[in-house]
Amino acid sequence: MMKGVLYLVPATLGSSDTRNTIPEGIGSIVSSLDVFIVENLRSARRYLKLLNRNVDIDTLTFYELNEHTSGDVIPSYLEPCLHGKDTAVISEAGVPAVADPGAAVVRLAHEKGIRVVPLTGPSSILLALMASGLNGQHFTFHGYLPVKKNERIRKIRELEDIAGRTGATQLFIEAPYRNDGLLEDLLATCNPSTLLCIAADLTLESELVLTLPIGQWKKRIPKLHKRPAIFLMGV
Repeated sequence: MMKGVLYLVPATLGSSDTRNTIPEGIGSIVSSLDVFIVENLRSARRYLKLLNRNVDIDTLTFYELNEHTSGDVIPSYLEPCLHGKDTAVISEAGVPAVADPGAAVVRLAHEKGIRVVPLTGPSSILLALMASGLNGQHFTFHGYLPVKKNERIRKIRELEDIAGRTGATQLFIEAPYRNDGLLEDLLATCNPSTLLCIAADLTLESELVLTLPIGQWKKRIPKLHKRPAIFLMGV
C-alpha cells in the first residue's frame, strides 16, 4: 500500500486574517485532508475554519501533540499515513517543527519512510532575523533562557560574549508574561554598545521591530507584557 504524505502546514502568528501571511494554495491542500496532528485542538479547529469556512470539523480526526504528549503515543499518530492517508501537522503559531513539538513526529515519519512536505508560511524566527539588520549568515536560536534570575543573567553574559567573539546573531524568547523581566535583565547586564533587536507581535497591527544599542533602549523601554516577542542580540 502506498503511504500517505505528511504535510507541515503553517499557521498565522495570531492574526485572524490569512491573506497576507498564508499562501492561497494551502487552503486547497488542507481542505483535501481529514487527519491532523495539532499542538492545540481548539486553535487548530478555529484555524481550519479560517482556511475553509465550509469544512465539517466533526468529520475530521485530530491528534494532539504538545509538551504534555507522551512519546509512547506519537507512533500511533502516523498510523493513518502508513495506511495511505495524507496527514497534516499544524503548530499553535507559525511553522511546525521549528521551536515546536512537531519535530518529534517529523523525525518518526522519516524513520518510517513517509514523505514529508513542508509548506511555506510565517516563521517568527526568520521574520525577526530578516527585519533586524543583524547577521543573517551566522545565527543561533536558543529558545527560552533560564527562569531563575542569576542563571538568566549568566546566560545573557554568555550570549553577549559569543556575539562579540563570533559576530553571530543570538536569538531567544521568553514566555510573554515574563518579557518585561527579561528586557530589564538585558538592559542591566549588557554593554551599552551591544545591539538588541526586539520583534514583537509580528504580522499583527501592533507589530514592533526595532534594533538599537542597549544604551539607547534604556531611554525608550517598550511594554512587552503578554506580547509574543523574539529578542536578537548582535554586534
